[in-house]
Amino acid sequence: MKNLFASGLLLSGVMGLSLLTAAPARAGIGACGNIDVDAHGMCEVKVDGCDIECTPLKVQAACAARLELSCKGDCPELPSVSCTGSCQGSCEADCKLKPAEFDCTASCKADATAKCDAQCASDANQARCSASCRATFAAECDASCSGTPGSASCTAKCQGSCKGSCTADSRLECQVNCQADGYAGCQTQVQGGCKGDCSNARGALFCDGEYVDANGKVDECIAALKAALPTITVDASAQGESSCTGSSCQASGQAQASANCAFSPSKGGAADALGALGVLAALAAVGTRRRKTH
Repeated sequence: MKNLFASGLLLSGVMGLSLLTAAPARAGIGACGNIDVDAHGMCEVKVDGCDIECTPLKVQAACAARLELSCKGDCPELPSVSCTGSCQGSCEADCKLKPAEFDCTASCKADATAKCDAQCASDANQARCSASCRATFAAECDASCSGTPGSASCTAKCQGSCKGSCTADSRLECQVNCQADGYAGCQTQVQGGCKGDCSNARGALFCDGEYVDANGKVDECIAALKAALPTITVDASAQGESSCTGSSCQASGQAQASANCAFSPSKGGAADALGALGVLAALAAVGTRRRKTH
C-alpha cells in the first residue's frame, strides 16, 4: 500500500539567451546572505537528510559572499585608467549591436571567469580562490550597474559595466588573500547554519548545488529571489511514500514515521482490516501535518 504526498519546493529559472542579452544575474540579495544567484540557476528547498549536503564545497559561495563584505574596507578600490579605457571601447562596440538588449551587469561579469582562472591558477586551493574571486566580481558589478536602467545609452551602460569590472579586477588579489585568512572560521559558521536550516521545518535552500545562507528565513529569501529574478518559477514536487510490509509500517522521504501494525498477516478478518486502516490513517496524518508546516 502506498500513499504519495507532496512536499518541498523547486525554483527554476528557464533561460536560453546569450550572456549579453540575458536578464542580469543579481548579487547583493540581503535576505539570501548576499550570495550571487544566476538568473538561469535552479534553487531547491531540501528538508530531511539535507545536512549531508552541508559540505565545505557546498558552503564556499555563501562564505565568499560573507567575507567579501567584511574584506571590502581593507581592499583598495582603484580601477586603472588603462583598464577602463580599453574596456569602454570594446563594451560600446558590443552594445551598439543590440543596444536595447545589452545588459550592464551581464557585460560586467563577462570577463569574470577568465580573470578568476588567471588569478587562481597557482593558488593552493583553486576552488576557494575562485569562489572569492566570483563574489568580488558579483558585488562590484551589481553595485556599479544598480543605477543604470535598461533604457540608458550604451555609453552609460558601459561606464557602469567597466567601472565594476575594473574595480573588481584591481581588488582581486587583496580580496582573495583577505578572504583566505577568515575562511576557516566562516566555513564552520556557515556549515553550522546549513545544518541548522536542515533541521528546521522549512529546510535549507540550495541554488545550483550551493547552500544559500538565508539566516533561517528561507521564505523571505525565496520572496527576495523571486522579486530580483522574475524568470524564476516555483513548483511543488512529490517526494516520499508510506508503505506497510509484514508486521511493520513506515513512511519515508520528506515526512517520516513508524508504527507497529495492529494486525498479524497470519490472521484474517475484520480485525486485520481495521488495524491496517488505523496505521494508514496515522501515516496520512503525519503527511498532512508535514504539508501544513510548509
